Amino acid sequence: MSAHNENLFVALRAGFPADLDRIAIETDSGLAYSWRDLDRATAMIANLLDSLDLPAGARVAAHTDKSVEALLLYLATLRAGYVYLPLNNGYQQAELEYFIDNAEPSVVVCTGRNFHWVGKLAFQRGVGHVFTLNDDRSGSLLERAAQHADRHTAATRSAGDLAAILYTSGTTGRSKGAMLSHGNLLSNARTLQRYWDWRPDDVLIHALPIFHVHGLFVASHGALINGSTMLWLSRFDPRAVVERLPRATVFMGVPTLYVRLLQEAGLTRAACAAMRLFVSGSAPLLIETFRDWQERTGHTILERYGMSETVMLTSNPCRAEDGTRIGGTVGKVLPGVGLRITGEGGAVVPAGEIGNVEVSGAGVFGGYWRMPEKTAEEFTADGWFRTGDVGRFDASGHLTIVGRSKDLIISGGYNVYPAEIEGYLNEMPGVAESAVIGVPHPDFGEAVVAVVVGKPGEALDAAAMTAGLKDRIAGFKVPKRVLVVPDLPRNAMGKVQKNLLREQQRSLFSG
Repeated sequence: MSAHNENLFVALRAGFPADLDRIAIETDSGLAYSWRDLDRATAMIANLLDSLDLPAGARVAAHTDKSVEALLLYLATLRAGYVYLPLNNGYQQAELEYFIDNAEPSVVVCTGRNFHWVGKLAFQRGVGHVFTLNDDRSGSLLERAAQHADRHTAATRSAGDLAAILYTSGTTGRSKGAMLSHGNLLSNARTLQRYWDWRPDDVLIHALPIFHVHGLFVASHGALINGSTMLWLSRFDPRAVVERLPRATVFMGVPTLYVRLLQEAGLTRAACAAMRLFVSGSAPLLIETFRDWQERTGHTILERYGMSETVMLTSNPCRAEDGTRIGGTVGKVLPGVGLRITGEGGAVVPAGEIGNVEVSGAGVFGGYWRMPEKTAEEFTADGWFRTGDVGRFDASGHLTIVGRSKDLIISGGYNVYPAEIEGYLNEMPGVAESAVIGVPHPDFGEAVVAVVVGKPGEALDAAAMTAGLKDRIAGFKVPKRVLVVPDLPRNAMGKVQKNLLREQQRSLFSG
């Protein structure tokens, strides 16, 4: 491996411990993979990919269940110098058609049970190679890879070369493929390794899916580049996580996982005694969850903020000397990241004022795959990426995300930020969570509507909640209607899908 090779795999491989026979990954089905196993298996899969005579920059699409082998496929794709395309394993036919048409992968890997329709779809669209990979180490990918040598020299790549395309969840319009380079991903992995104080003896509980930034990049890269063991769960199981806490030091989750862990009687201070760090992201963490976690475990969750297009941007401090973690904020700007809050006309607004979050830095992606107009739209004239998030800095430099600019409600000419109203609703007795949306209204243009979920066994009174809000916020912000529902629609990462709620309630005021 030449010194100037900036292939992300080379950097991750350099993080492996000197003793390659140590355990790298232990699964929930009782399997143990050594660092040597990771090195050899990725070499064999990379050699298989090399044998296919793929064009330069070929995309390898994975529509698979979570398994260590699926992670190895990702690493092997990097190693061979191709571009990895992770696809949510819940995607159905119409969605997959779009991704294959848009990304034009040369290789598609899917589960055996889906081969009959994924294979047909891929071959009809000119994909040259379709392999199967199951979560029990079976499938044609591994059968073919087993015939190849277990040594492989990583392809030489520069920092700007494409490593992965991540399709954003696409809450409005078509999904866009964010193009992330070897340099984007490596700079972020190294920043987090330092900022989150990764140590030689750290052990990560990996309970997240691996088709998304959080599980594939933040969690996996963190452990790999640090040579840290992963306790691997094929799916999130709160009891299985609690059982592993005494043997682990780091856990990363989305807020829903923390809510479910708090329902486990076994979650105690004693169970968490060996733990060093609990990280939350991908969706906002309720202040109640933050406080309940502190009380139950003695640990303060570290909340951070990032997105598919930028990887991680801000983080609450890890080390005590860097300050305290403040609930309801996503912390301070990470080293090497530029972040500014702008108002009308693009001028930077002072601390305390709400505006648009714009970012720059080594982690920011190169643009959207085959969407030059969309890319140009999302960057400012001076090269900053418009995140689409709305936020504010406090006096100490902590960032609070107030919502998405597309979730902004303009009612009777006034700007209403849903997160502010949700904050008040979520503090009310008996409320588990809420989502505030704008729906078409004949007089106001948009009307503010609150969709609220009660705690188990609690009967919520919509009129009383409306009255309670009238005492606390300006009249134009008070919801015209409060709807009590059993649950909120979410995507795979636990984000509330407000676009679906808006669709469901479109005609609320037009009757």
